[in-house]
Amino acid sequence: MGDANVISNTLRNAVLLALYGGAALSLAPAAFAQSSATEAKKDDIQTVNVVGSRRATNASMTDTVVPVDLIPMTRVSEQGGQFDLSQTLTNISPSFNSTRQTGADGADLVDSAALRGLGSDQTLVLVNGKRRHTSALVNLFGARNRGNTGTDLNAIPLMAIKDVQVLRDGAAAQYGSDAIAGVMDIGLKKSLGCEAVTGYGQYSAGDGKNFLASAYCGFAVAGGVVGITGEFLNRGRSDRSEPDNPRIIGDTKAKNKTLYVNGEIPTSTGKFYFTGGVQTRDASSAAFGRGGIGSDDIPSRNSAAMYPDGFVPFINGDLDDRYATVGHRSQLGEWNTDISQTYGFNRLMYNISNTLNASIANQDLVKGGKGISPDRFDAGGFSFEQWTTNLDLNRYFSGVAGDGLNVAFGGEYRVEKYKIFAGEPGSYIDADGLGFGGNAGSQGFPGFQPGDITNARRHSTAAYLDLEADLDAKTKLQGAVRYENFSDFGSTVTGKLAGSYRVNPETLLRASASSGFRAPSLQQAYFSSTFTDFIGGVPTDVVLAPNGGAVATLAGIPKLKEETSRSFTLGATWTPSQAVSVTADLYQIKIKDRIVLSGRFDADNYPELAAKLSTLGVGQAQFFVNSVDTKTRGLDLTASHRGSVAGYKLTTFLAANFSKTEVTDIHAPASLSGFEDVLLSERERLFIEQGGPRRKATLGFDLVTGPVETDFKIIHFGPQTLGTFSGTAAGVPNAKYEAKTSADLSFTYTINKNTKLTFGGNNIFNVKPTTQNADETDNGFKYDSVQFGLNGASYFARLYVKF
Repeated sequence: MGDANVISNTLRNAVLLALYGGAALSLAPAAFAQSSATEAKKDDIQTVNVVGSRRATNASMTDTVVPVDLIPMTRVSEQGGQFDLSQTLTNISPSFNSTRQTGADGADLVDSAALRGLGSDQTLVLVNGKRRHTSALVNLFGARNRGNTGTDLNAIPLMAIKDVQVLRDGAAAQYGSDAIAGVMDIGLKKSLGCEAVTGYGQYSAGDGKNFLASAYCGFAVAGGVVGITGEFLNRGRSDRSEPDNPRIIGDTKAKNKTLYVNGEIPTSTGKFYFTGGVQTRDASSAAFGRGGIGSDDIPSRNSAAMYPDGFVPFINGDLDDRYATVGHRSQLGEWNTDISQTYGFNRLMYNISNTLNASIANQDLVKGGKGISPDRFDAGGFSFEQWTTNLDLNRYFSGVAGDGLNVAFGGEYRVEKYKIFAGEPGSYIDADGLGFGGNAGSQGFPGFQPGDITNARRHSTAAYLDLEADLDAKTKLQGAVRYENFSDFGSTVTGKLAGSYRVNPETLLRASASSGFRAPSLQQAYFSSTFTDFIGGVPTDVVLAPNGGAVATLAGIPKLKEETSRSFTLGATWTPSQAVSVTADLYQIKIKDRIVLSGRFDADNYPELAAKLSTLGVGQAQFFVNSVDTKTRGLDLTASHRGSVAGYKLTTFLAANFSKTEVTDIHAPASLSGFEDVLLSERERLFIEQGGPRRKATLGFDLVTGPVETDFKIIHFGPQTLGTFSGTAAGVPNAKYEAKTSADLSFTYTINKNTKLTFGGNNIFNVKPTTQNADETDNGFKYDSVQFGLNGASYFARLYVKF
């Protein structure tokens, strides 16, 4: 009955949206960038490589066997109101979600991104078709992607990107781990000429000032092209806290310096290609505020001598991201060959400022001093490194298996390394000892301890076979199988079968079925965090225990293994003319053994386990565990029309995603059986099921009238329900966030063929999330960072020059 209701509600929403979209389309014809390859061909490309296929094609996206969105980024980088990739895609692609966090420690510094309502680590990101590394960060707090790692898309400058392809289908059989929700392939520019953009933006509240300076130049070198992009982005801090709230709520402060190079040079036997990128990011987020004199934060979390009026600690992160690929494409007889080496590195080091170690300050006071400690600490950090070697071969056999057969096969060898670095002693020590009340460690973020130091490594080997057959002029069939072996958990085999049938020149039916997997990240397997707390008057360790360590082993936590998935899609495309394009795709994704971050086990909720842990001096512990099965069902819709009104060019597009994720089973390990409510509380379950809105739609209009271009987008975010700290068991209702709709508007004036000036606003009607009880939200504010964020309206201006 529940499944019938889901399908009924999905179809009802689809019909309503189709009527709404039909009315919009009747106002003006348009071309939808996500459904057409036309815009991608402005660089005189005769064929394009479409993600999800290993065969070059000149077909449009409405001809693909599985749903693919092609999002040209040229106009966005020249005129867009968002200055980074994650926020840009959030306002364009309904199946994509990325929300800036606040009050979520390291997650404030890196914007996680996800597809189709699943986790950020269940989407694979490629750059020029090659696997990109993930962030070293594993998200521990915040309303999205808790317990997940993800890819930091904002490490790539917008000006360097030609297009983004989004494969909305499981593709682990083709690309390996992580491709459960889909695949994003970021294509970088390698065109001749130079261009630059400078931009400024801020929120209507007067803060969050952003400054952007970016430039790209493509040079002819040895018969090829080398493109270089440099970018400086300075994002100011915003603050939406109320006068009686002693903290800062809003965007982190971030300063990004980025350099990217991308090129291709002919050789005697083929083409040598290369990509390289480096970014340094100095970022700073605000932790929860500490009270001053008269509060119980003195001496536990504060010192009267240092911060008599209270203080807000700052969690500062120094991020270093590096990426490089070198490879060579050539012909080996009739076979196309591609051999490449890719390197990725991401490091995040914390330093905590405007803080103190209360135990040091209290010890100083007891000894007759003023009661002070250092106000800044190096808190340690972590890094992730990845080396990927690929060999790919493909060949098209005309007249085989019908009209033709494309055969592709190859292999991959990957090495990954993960490290945790300890902070300086002052960031974690308990200096005053039992009974004096000064909490250990730097306030806001206690440093990593020597016991947390990690140096983990693993490798994997993979082989795949991919077949694509044109059975006849109307029918295409695609199949893939992949074997992958990981040194830390063993091997897995995945497969995929997809096909399409052209009913008539205007209508295409398509479907796919696939199995998939996601290997546990090294970050999940080996992350370790320890801080000292007083439990029952006794100083004990609160531990996030690494898998396979002494604490996890004593607690009976099994070794992490891969998540597995089964995915199905069924869809259709309709292109009655070159001006009209419509696609609709239903999907279902079942995931077994999802890795989750458990709740904290202690003497209050599991006395027997707590007694065991106490032998190691541990008072509370939490773990990463394969314990949750989920089912995600949804519908993707796109519609576009291109034409003119009153002699002016008008482009209209409509895109929508409806999805619903449900936890279908919780299977605790034997040692935690009967304590499923601690392993995955209602609050944590809701983060999985509704961390992102269950529906999202974008309706856009682009009108060109002479030298003036007007771009207007309406972005609808569906409702969300999130848990509270007290929980419904304590009589506190869950947080209900109502559906909200925002709008972006911009105007571009073409001064001459090489110069454009754009100005406009985002969320121009200053829409905010639904107000909640601040004592029960994840960030201690009256609403969490959900849907479109919490900052309200913003305004911007850009100047673009081509030379």
